[in-house]
Amino acid sequence: MAAARRTRMSPDERKQQLVALGVAALADRPLEAVTVEDLAAQAGVSPGLVHYHFGSRQGLHSEIVRTARDAMLHATEPRADLPPRERLRDTLDRFVVFVAAHDATFYSLVRGAASGDERVRATIQHARDVLAGHLRDAFQEIGVAPTPLLEVGLHAWISFAEQALVEAATDPRVPPEELADFLERSALGVVAALHSAPRPGTGS
Repeated sequence: MAAARRTRMSPDERKQQLVALGVAALADRPLEAVTVEDLAAQAGVSPGLVHYHFGSRQGLHSEIVRTARDAMLHATEPRADLPPRERLRDTLDRFVVFVAAHDATFYSLVRGAASGDERVRATIQHARDVLAGHLRDAFQEIGVAPTPLLEVGLHAWISFAEQALVEAATDPRVPPEELADFLERSALGVVAALHSAPRPGTGS
């Protein structure tokens, strides 16, 4: 790839440009394949300048993942003006739309949870905690009491939803509305399982 002509930018603008190029690169390659050299060539700068802004390849990757995470969280921010059940469904609808439009980026985020880089793992875990918190808030408004088991269930559901989105969000055989329906029912099923009926023969 021919190097781009170098454009004069402020340090903050250059850093933002490099991060944007890194996030865009996730569309066709995994995070670990995003290199300092490739981004430097695209931006028309030296690899040394990339290292100056991020310290290392790991620092670059951490910033790319943080930016992609923030974009996802912004796109799925619950609407405070909606009642809790409608808010939950609206959030899930937008989650499905986001993943369909940014499937490779979302897949890179999901894979980032298994990264050897502690900062990348922490960034992804933060996103999961935020999403679980949105669910917890909605359920509490409905009247579901917060318990340790609810926390376990909500975080387990996040992992389940991630895999469902990866598998189905870009599958033309699964309409977005059906996928959102499925995710909504499964989230409500987590809450229902907290109050499941007694097992036959237990007498309690």
